[in-house]
Amino acid sequence: MSKHIVVEFDVPAQMRDGVTLRANVYRPSGEGRWPVLLTRLPYGKDFPNAAGVLDPIVAARRGYVVIVQDTRGRFASEGEWDPMRNEALDGVDTISWAAELPYSNGSVGMFGASYYGFTQWAAAVHNPPALKVMAPYITFDTPLNGLMFRGGALEFGLQVAWHLAMGANVLVRRHAGETDPMVLGRDFSIWSKTMDALGEQGYWSLPLRALAPLKLQDVAPSFFESIETPMDREQLEPITILGKHEQVTVPAFNIGGWYDIFLQGTLENFQIMRERGSTPEARQSKLLIGPWVHGGNSNPVGEVNFGFASTPALINLQSDVISMQLRWFDHFLQDKQDNGVLDEAPIKLFVMGTNVWRDEYEWPLARAVETRYYLHSGGQANTLTGDGSLSTTTPEQEQEDHFDYDPAHPVMTRGGALLMTPEYPAGPFDQRPTEQRSDVLVYSTEILTEAVEVTGPISVRLWAISSAPDTDFVARLVDVYPDGSARNLTDGIIRARYRNFTAGEAPSLLEPGQAYEYTIDLWATSNVFQAGHRIRLDITSSNFPRWDRNPNTGHDLGVDSELAVAHQTILHDAAHPSFVSLPLIPLA
Repeated sequence: MSKHIVVEFDVPAQMRDGVTLRANVYRPSGEGRWPVLLTRLPYGKDFPNAAGVLDPIVAARRGYVVIVQDTRGRFASEGEWDPMRNEALDGVDTISWAAELPYSNGSVGMFGASYYGFTQWAAAVHNPPALKVMAPYITFDTPLNGLMFRGGALEFGLQVAWHLAMGANVLVRRHAGETDPMVLGRDFSIWSKTMDALGEQGYWSLPLRALAPLKLQDVAPSFFESIETPMDREQLEPITILGKHEQVTVPAFNIGGWYDIFLQGTLENFQIMRERGSTPEARQSKLLIGPWVHGGNSNPVGEVNFGFASTPALINLQSDVISMQLRWFDHFLQDKQDNGVLDEAPIKLFVMGTNVWRDEYEWPLARAVETRYYLHSGGQANTLTGDGSLSTTTPEQEQEDHFDYDPAHPVMTRGGALLMTPEYPAGPFDQRPTEQRSDVLVYSTEILTEAVEVTGPISVRLWAISSAPDTDFVARLVDVYPDGSARNLTDGIIRARYRNFTAGEAPSLLEPGQAYEYTIDLWATSNVFQAGHRIRLDITSSNFPRWDRNPNTGHDLGVDSELAVAHQTILHDAAHPSFVSLPLIPLA
């Protein structure tokens, strides 16, 4: 362990097109050559905790050169800011530059969370020779499933808040060289007030193609591009990793959270690399999943106290995320082949409900038993006091359930896998205020006489009729406690016109009054429903402002200022069995 380190600021690296990117470099003092740990981010390398999930001073003292680089068009780096689209080649060029530094031994690892988890994958698919290992934290694999869209619906709350927040540096750079500081001050004041009002006012702005909070200062043209060409695979190909994993030859230590906005991407990145990695090293990839939200590392999470051992700083009261990453890098970059990191189980996940960490060897778990819990009612499943029920008994002849979805009065976001304004915190929250609404259908099991563990992917098959040519359906899995509190575990949405999108079909509108079967992907969870609890499924048509409101008109995304009411019918009879599929884990 080195007692002294050297820090250099604004170290330049020239990209292939002549643009210069700048980084802060932390390294051991004295003569020598060391492996490099690189992270590339758009949030400002000079800000506190810019390195995010790995302390560069700790790593440098351990014998690494740590490079924290501003991405193109951000802060100290040159070029134009175009979110995510330049990270692949800029990443390749930066890795090559880092490997050739006089104090580098030529081997590079990458680390970082969220956007700078993506910068790792974006470079890795081009297989740069010097890149040996990665540790992507809470990051996605496709913008169509959690970043920009989910089930065809726009990830509205995330996209608007993120683009607006990123606009602060856009304004600063736009006014660089301005002789009158009052000009920047005026624009920054407008930006700040817009940001502060987003949660209560800005999210409600219509039409989306002229969204006032973002149009006001023209800081996010890429947001409007995604609105004009929604769910466009070709346009989004440059920022898509899914389908390119076979081009990645290095191992990845994937870290995520059950309430993270990019949970599914984290799981898929691990699963594909572990099962179909193109090299033995790639197939050594690992996975760590805690009860965490995006960027959140403290306890409690939402309204739930998961215990000290749940936090990234005290995992199982034995280790921490920084130490786990450094052991990972030590094995591949410091020639510490005997440090035992690959002798451990490839998966460590946190099981909520019992609040314990558990080692696993595959994902999904091979011992999971896919079990269908069917929707039942006498036609009055509305609200938590209705007659909706959930059981493994297949339905026969039953009354359908009805509700009206009015996008002018949507079901409001309450917890979940979010990254939004402060009015909408992420994680588990009591859903009873939501479940008191008549436009929410509530289906619950009888009180459980013994514990039931659900760990793995979850989906809902829903038969529904709508009076609208296009609409949405939302499903949420909930753990109901003996005192009646109802804590959300995971949820999902499907936009009707995209009901067959994953099968490769083009979007198509509904025939109003006709029954359609929908598959709603709820991603995954790990939770033990204890004896005395109930398993619950909520069905509705909105979760705003997390997802944009479907105006029910069938028009193109973002053009509507007027909203229509949709009359929804949920079927659950022998010919139309609606159910949630749960992966049950046998308990010893």
